[in-house]
Amino acid sequence: MSALPRLDPVLRVMRGDDLEAIMDIEVAAYPYPWTEGIFRDCMRVGYSCWVYEASGKMLGYAVMSLAVGECHLLNLCIRPKSQGHGLGRRLLREVLDIAASRGADTAFLEVRPSNTPALELYRSEGFNEIGLRRRYYPAADGREDALVFAKTLMIVEFDRD
Repeated sequence: MSALPRLDPVLRVMRGDDLEAIMDIEVAAYPYPWTEGIFRDCMRVGYSCWVYEASGKMLGYAVMSLAVGECHLLNLCIRPKSQGHGLGRRLLREVLDIAASRGADTAFLEVRPSNTPALELYRSEGFNEIGLRRRYYPAADGREDALVFAKTLMIVEFDRD
């Protein structure tokens, strides 16, 4: 595992000019990555799209939809060379805080049963398995199920004074 940039990562809104770096991470992290068009569509329709960076280097990103008191975490990824240092946990916590501050009281996500690190992260952060989507993800041998997880969020109220 490589050393992390010296500065603490900061979260900022995803922009169109981030897509090249996002795609570099996406194709390195997943055997069946999202396309650039999917990310563009997520930004176009107003999903909550974020990048995590330090010292000018993108470390990861998150995409979630927020509606009617629910957050659906659609994609959360840390650059493979930066994984294993707690950045995914920090990113997850930050985007869930954003969701709660925008009125979401429940977060949902799907994850591959074969993605052990993600399963461990989500379970350790209080997500509970609530369902199964059969044959949801593409896989080398056809299709892989998705485990559906949910977590109750604490509504965050900011002092406006």
